[in-house]
Amino acid sequence: MQRAKPTTRAVSFAVLSTLLLALSACKKPETQSQTQPIVSPEPVVIEPLKQERLELPPLFRDIEKRTFQFFWDTTNEQNGLTPDRYPSRPFASIASIGFALTAYPIGIERGWVNRTQAVDRTLTTLKFLRDLPSGPQPTGKGAYKGFYYHFLDMQKGERFNSWVELSSVDTGLLMMGVLFTQSYYDRDDPREKEIRDIADTLYKRVDWTWLQQNKPLISMGWFPESGFIKHDWMGYNEAMLLYVLALGSPSHPVEPEAWTVWTRTYNDVWGVYQGEEFLAFGPLFGHQYSHVWIDFRGIQDEYIRERGIDYFENSRRAAYAQRAYAIANPMKWEGYGPELWGLTASDGPQQTLQTYRGEQRQFRHYSARGAGLRENFDDGTIAPTAAIASLPFAPEIVIPTTVAMHERYGEYIYSSYGFLDSFNPSFNYDIPLKTGRLVPDHGWVASDYIGIDQGPILAMISNYRNEFVWNVMKRNPYIRSGLERAGFKGGWLTPVDAQGKDAKDGKDKKAGEGEANAEVKPAGTMDPATARALGEAESRSGRTNAPVKQNAPKPE
Repeated sequence: MQRAKPTTRAVSFAVLSTLLLALSACKKPETQSQTQPIVSPEPVVIEPLKQERLELPPLFRDIEKRTFQFFWDTTNEQNGLTPDRYPSRPFASIASIGFALTAYPIGIERGWVNRTQAVDRTLTTLKFLRDLPSGPQPTGKGAYKGFYYHFLDMQKGERFNSWVELSSVDTGLLMMGVLFTQSYYDRDDPREKEIRDIADTLYKRVDWTWLQQNKPLISMGWFPESGFIKHDWMGYNEAMLLYVLALGSPSHPVEPEAWTVWTRTYNDVWGVYQGEEFLAFGPLFGHQYSHVWIDFRGIQDEYIRERGIDYFENSRRAAYAQRAYAIANPMKWEGYGPELWGLTASDGPQQTLQTYRGEQRQFRHYSARGAGLRENFDDGTIAPTAAIASLPFAPEIVIPTTVAMHERYGEYIYSSYGFLDSFNPSFNYDIPLKTGRLVPDHGWVASDYIGIDQGPILAMISNYRNEFVWNVMKRNPYIRSGLERAGFKGGWLTPVDAQGKDAKDGKDKKAGEGEANAEVKPAGTMDPATARALGEAESRSGRTNAPVKQNAPKPE
């Protein structure tokens, strides 16, 4: 299943020289005439690199089961609403609901719930969302124009408070879960057909064009009291999934230029950070959320095609960059290193200034944390989801990190539903805390699990095991349409004929099943394996691999 990245990272100078020569052979000859423009090399078309798959230690099975139980146990059985966090459980999060809808089929496949139970829970959820009061009024409503309020009352489903916005990206995360149910529950059964029908209704209700106040971009949301949020979704971040959904809509689609303008800002964040050349976004959730449901291996839009990689490779580089940052540890936080890294949006101890190693340092409670060209903030708080949800991208560094976190801190951060949201070994200040608790000589530990951090852990372990979430979603015509309208080509998007045969070689293959189809390579382009190796060599020459610890649990 998983194309795990090669275990040997360093590329010798001789190999690199050979690859550079290969690249130069792909260039068109330059002319000495000043009136003739220099022709750039053909964009490299890549295929997913087939790699050795690393076995998962038994710990990961336990993480999966406990994380699944978070969604199954904490969701309101009466209406299907999933809390934003637990045990605090102050309100439901529509994004958490999207992850919960994705979790239930994983539970079926792993044998933790039966199909009937999951169908019951899914139907309850979808019916409640369908029938939730909708309108522009500031109270008594849960949705408007097909969008849902970010946080809902756990019982009534109404907007939780006046500070809660009608959220475009959180509606997107919800709709990913909704469309996942549409594609998974495919049996000729009245209740499963009802799931498919309601999912279709919910998705078609979303009026993406309504939030295009600055066309072609999409606003972050809307308040009934003050109107549209002035900020639009601009690249590069988790809103990739938002634009794919908006482009694929059969009822309120945005135009393809939305993706073009969205990617136009990419050059502001493309660069080299910690030895990696990639589209940077500080918190790792921006490199993970869209990949929970969409397999970006081998498919490329125009921008990433010109860079000679795909978005999956981009996320892999982001994970390696964060690990390199932790190894460098410029702020000298406690515990950081090759087996303790991972910054994302997470809980933290408190909004406060404290003296650390003779310097004034800022600490935060819930906040986006990250390391990159932008969106940088680091107060020593590590979130397990940051590393674990990067498992498909870089298993060779994620597996030992996960095992090490469990071995070193598991007594304090690993409980009923897996890893608590975050911890900070450097925070030992006797002050009132926003959340969590202090553990003597071990720092601060979160007291809650957060749904949008739990969801990627479960789904990405599933994708690493057998591509389950990815392959189900490949069967959804709306997702395929959204990607194609964004200009994605290649890989599993390669067209199939009416008989379900691969258009390239005639082999029987249903879209989204088994090995991803490889795009026919245009004449004159570099060999895909060479192109990928070159991209890795340019970005990571001289880097050594961190092997899986010898004392790690035995593989499953």
